[in-house]
Amino acid sequence: MNSFSGEIRSKLQKQETSIFAVMSALAKEHNAINLSQGFPDFPISSKLIELVGKYMRKGYNQYAPMTGVSELRHEIAAKVETLYGSSYDPDKEINITAGATQALHTAIAATIRDEDEVIVFEPAYDAYVPLIKLHGGIVKYAALKLPDYSIDWQQVKKLISNRTRMIIINSPHNPTGAVLGSADMEELQKITRNSDIIILSDEVYEHLIFDNLKHESVCRYPELASRAFVVGSFGKTFHATGWKTGFILAPENLMQEFRKVHQFVVFAANTPIQHAIAEFLTDKTNYLDIGKFYQRKRDLFLNLIAGSKWKPVPSHGTYFQLLDYSAISDENEISFAERLTKEHKLASIPVSVFYHKQTDNNVLRFCFAKEEETLQKAADVLNRIT
Repeated sequence: MNSFSGEIRSKLQKQETSIFAVMSALAKEHNAINLSQGFPDFPISSKLIELVGKYMRKGYNQYAPMTGVSELRHEIAAKVETLYGSSYDPDKEINITAGATQALHTAIAATIRDEDEVIVFEPAYDAYVPLIKLHGGIVKYAALKLPDYSIDWQQVKKLISNRTRMIIINSPHNPTGAVLGSADMEELQKITRNSDIIILSDEVYEHLIFDNLKHESVCRYPELASRAFVVGSFGKTFHATGWKTGFILAPENLMQEFRKVHQFVVFAANTPIQHAIAEFLTDKTNYLDIGKFYQRKRDLFLNLIAGSKWKPVPSHGTYFQLLDYSAISDENEISFAERLTKEHKLASIPVSVFYHKQTDNNVLRFCFAKEEETLQKAADVLNRIT
């Protein structure tokens, strides 16, 4: 019998370990303040924890329905109608997922075939491109325009071909904090009109939006919603990233394809957590006040470093703040981020890793979803760097 050579024909040959895992490990190794990976360091709602325990004790500990707990799907439908004026059938057009990334993966797996083209805006959340390639798709990159990371819609038009199958948008945007406006959505409508292009709208930070801006969900635009998967995250909204609970909205024809794949990926998400979130959503203040909560943290962080050489890039959403360090160093972003972690004990994320060619603009991303004490310590470090 021939022995196995150990050689594997990788489907993601050039894919390296996620930068989030790398920087978090580096932060731990050097005992650094970790503002790299996007997770809060403060407690989640005690009421929500009590609700999870309540449903565990009531015996809701076995598999949930493949589509998700009915009560939660109905609460999502009510929330979407209230906020965006759009109606989704809880049974046919809403599905609960094991986190937002699973929803993104499943939507791509269900619709992208070999040689299909997918337009992605850079800098881009790092899961998009590997997932497209994993399923045989071809990535077409559209660079967001500096300094505000806005979309050049003329560039997008030039990228569209008869093989364009999907456009992925993300607002509020990770890693930049940029927010799409109504004019952007109208341009997207014009570009996709009379086509079979699918929109995959990553809206996991929908409630983390600042400066009196309005979240322009795809759900607000019936023409776009008719061709769109819309992805949301309870982990982001309720500071519980480790719970890995998200959801996806889509018209019935797209949802049917999504569920064909979803049932064989995870089948169902965490049962007691779904019941708990469903009850928690009945109090709208539990999600409507999140934007103000995080804006206070953003403003505190920026005020604390106001006298430093770091130049903030406007962040209108998410819990990330980009800082330009060009007045401090001309090192590339990866090297500077590593040195900041090792020598100054503060971990961040180099924005260049969100570009396929590692485009360098001397900008680092910092997560401000932290306790005030953590932000003060981080600011002290940043203020000392000259």
